[in-house]
Amino acid sequence: MKLVCLDLEGVLTPEIWIAFSEATGIPEFRRTTRDEPDYDKLMRYRIDLLDKHQLKLPDIQRVISTVDPLPGALDFVRKLRAERQLVILSDTFEQFAKPLMQKLEWPTLFCNSLIAADDGRITGYKLRQQNGKKEAVLAFKSINLEVFAAGDSFNDLAMIQAADSGCLFRAPESIRKDYAQIKCVDTYDDLLTSIFNHE
Repeated sequence: MKLVCLDLEGVLTPEIWIAFSEATGIPEFRRTTRDEPDYDKLMRYRIDLLDKHQLKLPDIQRVISTVDPLPGALDFVRKLRAERQLVILSDTFEQFAKPLMQKLEWPTLFCNSLIAADDGRITGYKLRQQNGKKEAVLAFKSINLEVFAAGDSFNDLAMIQAADSGCLFRAPESIRKDYAQIKCVDTYDDLLTSIFNHE
């Protein structure tokens, strides 16, 4: 049985933190896993920045409610799910993802959780597990699923390398250059071709 594991932000939806940066006018929120390979360092930076500007979970959720999937993403998901099982492996958070999953017609999502105080202040986060994307791929393979994986950031490299096959999707030039051995595609049609050609 064939399974496709995809990253969410940058592949199917815009980057939530970039959308939040644009909505708040605070450029420091634009920093993502494309820029910072250390996820814990990135999240501590974001939480400190939220505190500095007195921004809370509902503020982020209001922005997320206005975010739509990337152009062509829903059609891509529909075509893919007609032929393959799909699981989204993301470092986003349960508290962020629901409106985006609804707009993508509810694919399966494995992600992390935020820790928030009663007043909505984000105080921390809880990983589903360390190296969750890679570990999910290895677990799927352990039950004899054939896995194709794709993503766009540093935190997707381990799952792509652990999968039976995979590629980068719209990755920044720095990642393309440093990981030239991993194929990179830039359109949903080319991504579908890459997935379906790995028979």
